[in-house]
Amino acid sequence: MSTAPKTNADFWFDPACPFAWITSRWILEVEKVRDIEVTWHIMSLAYLNQDKDIPEEYREFLKTAWQPVRVLMAVEQKHGKEALLPLYTAMGTRIHVEKQDKDRAMIEAALAEAGLDVSFADAMDDSSYDDAIAKSHHLGMDQVGNEVGTPTIAFEGRAFFGPVIGKAPRGEDAGRMWDAFITLSAFEHFYELKRSRTEDLDFS
Repeated sequence: MSTAPKTNADFWFDPACPFAWITSRWILEVEKVRDIEVTWHIMSLAYLNQDKDIPEEYREFLKTAWQPVRVLMAVEQKHGKEALLPLYTAMGTRIHVEKQDKDRAMIEAALAEAGLDVSFADAMDDSSYDDAIAKSHHLGMDQVGNEVGTPTIAFEGRAFFGPVIGKAPRGEDAGRMWDAFITLSAFEHFYELKRSRTEDLDFS
């Protein structure tokens, strides 16, 4: 029987990001078939892009990106990081699968589903959480450099943006992709694999 310690993987997410959502569902599958344990961390697409020259359509999308992240930070500060995943799952399901708006009604419903006090929704317009969000954001993003975002995964002293996938593999397929990710990441001179996406995102 193996007594090797679990691999600790740190995962940075913004609940508004569809790519982070799909990758998060993948790494949850990996936890079932590989000896890893994930710690969840908040990053912010709104913070990341606040001073960047981005398309107006994307800037419009980001107008409602601060609110869910502030609520997540309020919950983390009260209940710890272990409270993040249930709330992220409740929010992400509504945002990406059910296509709900990132408004107070969605946030309150997600809080209730996660077994949390719905009054945490008051944090959505409270900018006093933004410094803590920025600190958590930089803890992840500073490991991978410029021009990256979410998902970001760090483990065993290495950190990468990605993997970016269009659909989350399940079961042993998820495990094999993790194995490949570990193998590539172990090579100190490896930086990037990329190709153009040719399919719509599949949130199933």
